[in-house]
Amino acid sequence: MWGWEHAPRAGAAAAASFSGIVQMDEDIHYNKVEDVVGSHVEDAVTFWAQSISRNEDIMKIGCSLSEVCPHANSVFGNLDLKKIYGGLFSEDKCWYRCKILKLISDEKCLVRYIDYGNTEILNRSDIVEIPLDLQFSSVAKKYRLWGLQIPSGQEVNQFDQGRTFLGSLIFEKEIKMRIKATYQDGTVIAQAEYGTVDIGEEVAKKGFAEKCKLPSSTDISEEQKPDPGQLVLRNLKGPIPLWGHRSNQSTFGRPKGRLNGRQTLDSKDENDVGNHVPFPKECLAIGDFNLGSNVSLAKIKQDQKLIEENEKLKTEKEVLLESYKALELKVEQTAQELQQEKATIMDLTKHLKSTLKIHVGTRMKNLAAKIERLKEIRRVNISVRLGNDLSDAIQMLDEECFSTPVSLDELEIVWAEYNLAQEKIKTCQNVNEGDILIARRNEVQQKLCMAVEVFILAVDELPLNKRLKTLQDLSASLEAVYGQANEGTNSEEILKKFYDWKREKREELTSVRSETEVSLQRLVAWFQSSLKAFDLSVEESLTSEDTIDNIDEILEKAESSVCKELEISLIEQGDADKEIILSTYSQVLQKIHSEERLIAAVQSKYKHSIEFKKQVMESLNKSPNLDHLLSVKKTLKNLKARLRWKLVEKNNLEESDDPDGSEIEKIKQEITQLRNSVFQEIYREREEYEKLNNLVQKWFPELPLLHPEIGLLKYMNSGGLLTMSLERDLLDAEPMKELSTKRPLLRSEVNGQVILLKGYSVDVDTEARVVQRAAAYHRVWREAKEESGLLPLMFLFLCKSDPMAYLMVPYYPRAHLSAIQASMPLTSEEALKVMKGVAQGLHTLHKADIIHGSLHQNNVFALNREQGIVGDFDFTKSVSQRASVNMKVGDLSLVSPEVKMGKPASPSSDLYAYGCILLWLSVQNQEFETNEEGIPKVDQFLLGDNVKSLLCSLIYRRSSMTAEQVLNAECFLLPKGKSTPNPEKDTEYAQYKEEEELKLENLDKHKEKTRSGEANFD
Repeated sequence: MWGWEHAPRAGAAAAASFSGIVQMDEDIHYNKVEDVVGSHVEDAVTFWAQSISRNEDIMKIGCSLSEVCPHANSVFGNLDLKKIYGGLFSEDKCWYRCKILKLISDEKCLVRYIDYGNTEILNRSDIVEIPLDLQFSSVAKKYRLWGLQIPSGQEVNQFDQGRTFLGSLIFEKEIKMRIKATYQDGTVIAQAEYGTVDIGEEVAKKGFAEKCKLPSSTDISEEQKPDPGQLVLRNLKGPIPLWGHRSNQSTFGRPKGRLNGRQTLDSKDENDVGNHVPFPKECLAIGDFNLGSNVSLAKIKQDQKLIEENEKLKTEKEVLLESYKALELKVEQTAQELQQEKATIMDLTKHLKSTLKIHVGTRMKNLAAKIERLKEIRRVNISVRLGNDLSDAIQMLDEECFSTPVSLDELEIVWAEYNLAQEKIKTCQNVNEGDILIARRNEVQQKLCMAVEVFILAVDELPLNKRLKTLQDLSASLEAVYGQANEGTNSEEILKKFYDWKREKREELTSVRSETEVSLQRLVAWFQSSLKAFDLSVEESLTSEDTIDNIDEILEKAESSVCKELEISLIEQGDADKEIILSTYSQVLQKIHSEERLIAAVQSKYKHSIEFKKQVMESLNKSPNLDHLLSVKKTLKNLKARLRWKLVEKNNLEESDDPDGSEIEKIKQEITQLRNSVFQEIYREREEYEKLNNLVQKWFPELPLLHPEIGLLKYMNSGGLLTMSLERDLLDAEPMKELSTKRPLLRSEVNGQVILLKGYSVDVDTEARVVQRAAAYHRVWREAKEESGLLPLMFLFLCKSDPMAYLMVPYYPRAHLSAIQASMPLTSEEALKVMKGVAQGLHTLHKADIIHGSLHQNNVFALNREQGIVGDFDFTKSVSQRASVNMKVGDLSLVSPEVKMGKPASPSSDLYAYGCILLWLSVQNQEFETNEEGIPKVDQFLLGDNVKSLLCSLIYRRSSMTAEQVLNAECFLLPKGKSTPNPEKDTEYAQYKEEEELKLENLDKHKEKTRSGEANFD
């Protein structure tokens, strides 16, 4: 329907007034012209159209309906046939005004869309009440072509063609309507024009409609009064259009003249179709002929008959004349064609005469050229056509196939036995049982060493590299000929089919070649035998019949044989042949790749065997050395004792009556050096633990069982995060109450790096879970480290005096998003850089099946305003406990709708929080509008297309999104080349950073003074 595709669907049209729309002229003036656009066709003469001047009205109606109808009540009870409702059109699912035409059933109604004219059967649920301001007359009007009607008895097929034809003339086209009259039902009778085309005339020409018949005066006087229920014309002020009666024009206006008192008729004024219409009696009764009183009625009839015969003869004469001219033109054309044929035959005759003179030479020359071409084809290897290269490759693979060494099978058995023995030791928790398992493992280890030695010697004797090089060359040569192979199943049936096909092709080619050679040998024999007949020096008399055979037949046979072999050799292979060759090629490549994989497996096992022999032979019957770790632990113990003693000395000096400031400062420096030494030794201890961990994983799983005192198992279970050598009282930690009120949060400095200590209250049950969750997070970070997008965890240690666990992490002062946006908000470019890093962090966690569950603006950091990292979470809580916290950014909740409904947290809920944070950074201080579920509306903000598309996917369609897809979003793809630096922005940020550092320095001094005062007071 016209206007639907162009009507806007957004805008503040709800408050639009339609007072200007509900206007309709009551008196339609004759010949008034309207510009309309066709919207619906009923038949060949009836259609609906909309006034162009009301295009804006249509758009206003569409906007109001789109806002009102979705929330309106569906109709029920009795329907008012005069009332206007809102209907849901089935094709585009948009709302339009409609009226009820007929009740089909209790649930279905036939409606007409009054602003377009088309009809449709709708369910009651798709019909709603609309307000009074939309209850006004229709925009579309019903029009009928002036002076036309549908012929009675018209067939359905012709009716549909007429409707289609009229639609092609008026549908969605700007046409001019010249109004002639109006029916009582509102149908407008008008003359329709599209440019210079009279639409009614075109419909009449095609025969889809006929002109209306005007009643005579007698018929009018005798016409019965029309039924009031029928459609009655009103305001009819003009006659039927002239084009509707052109065939009978001479009847109503016929020129007359006088010649010697006789009626004459100019042939130019005759009816165009040659049908003479007699004069009416009234014309003969008046004095137009100026005849005397002696003119009888018979004479007048005789003259009229002569005139009619004269007209008939003139018509026949014109028809004969036209026929004569057509025949004359046809004779001329035939003569020209004959002349052209003569010229063509003459040229062909000349060509044949010249060709016959050199016919034998030309024929022999062509045959010689074909034979030369055949020689080249025979010299070229046709192995591709017959698959000789494939059959050779199959033979080579079968005869020289590399087989698995027997020693490899024996090695695999012993190696599996060795791995099983190691696994049993790893899971053993009893020392006595462990000793038995270790002894058994050592025996298997001896067997494995012998099997490795035998395998290495066997492989050294095999030409693996040479065979692998041969296979690679063969594969490369075949791929150069046949291209990339399709994967297929390994089947001997394919090879059998290939050999049968190859045999048939070879037999066919051999037969054709044999025939060619026989025919050419016969031609050579003819030349040799004909030498005597043409040699004058030969005295023997020979007749031509005895010596010379029929050369034409010999040449014909030779040419036929050569052409046949050329055709077979040059013709493209059919689909069936190609399928057989390519299937065989795929089988050959599978055999090659299978043998290559076998060789690669043997070489890999050979490499592992060499490494095993090198490492195990050195440590055979030797236990791992724990002295280095014990030495580090002993050093740590001494350093911590000295540090505690120095801390006691410092406290004593500070609490004395006359404290010596220089002495206290000296002790503080010593404490700092001792504290740094302790951490250096803790890092050395971690390195020793890591070495032992590698030994446990590879060769000695019994170490945790035999030496439980070193705490190696705890180190392994925590992923290297847990340390038993670190204690809370060894650190110079300051409370950071402004950052957290839920748990102890301490700030300290280690080796020049500012760190945070996060304290967690734990008991016997929660301690293991905290270690497990923190270890899983730490392992994920260790795999990618700086590229992980995660906040690193430095150490996890347990407090000996209190039920507390402390997690040590780097401290980034005022680098979380909440602080940055409050002081100096990120630009759009900086925000995208930061959020790309956050997406990387979520991808790292989700890839390891870890759900963050508590992503918010306070644990997302923007390092240097460009590198985004995801902070850790509360390891004492489960995922559901973390996700249940009502996190907000401004007034916007970061908890996804499904979590609010009680569903478990998922990667999707993490992405929802991520999308809300990205939206918050993108719009900054603008207010959010949310729906009834609390989901923000993205369309209200002016954002880039790529950013808006990503936000819609994260907030509305995140069930199909992953963090990896977010990471690869178009808005995060950096353009090629470096971005232009902004000196003003850099200067502003440098000043801001200096101010923040100065604030932190003053804060540290203030805390130091406060502590000193408290110490003195105590």
